[in-house]
Amino acid sequence: MALQLTPYIMLDGNAKEAIGFYEKSLDAKVIFKQTFGEGTETVPEETKERLSHAVLLVGETELYVADTFQGQPNQRGNQVQICITAPDVENSTRLFDALQHGGQVITSLQKTHFSLAYGMVTDKFGVTFQIFTRR
Repeated sequence: MALQLTPYIMLDGNAKEAIGFYEKSLDAKVIFKQTFGEGTETVPEETKERLSHAVLLVGETELYVADTFQGQPNQRGNQVQICITAPDVENSTRLFDALQHGGQVITSLQKTHFSLAYGMVTDKFGVTFQIFTRR
């Protein structure tokens, strides 16, 4: 599998509303949707109904949409991020290490319940990348 880049829209509690908007305006189809409360990790009550991840299909292109974790900063300029899906941990590690040079690590690259290696980094140009390793 080759690397895959997907736009990722990060919102502050209104991801469900945005999805409804994109369904109407872009004819998007929801192919996956999960709240933080539906995940395997324990989260605060006020965070449970926020969307942790949604996948929309717009034409032949996937678009990811989610809410930030309750209290995580979300400001204009970082609402659209790029998710890089890598086929293995080695590729994810290489990409993460390269992108953090001169930038800032938001979430260390680590194994999660949804990925063998996942992390977030903002590069030296202010672009935020999510590195996801396909299972």
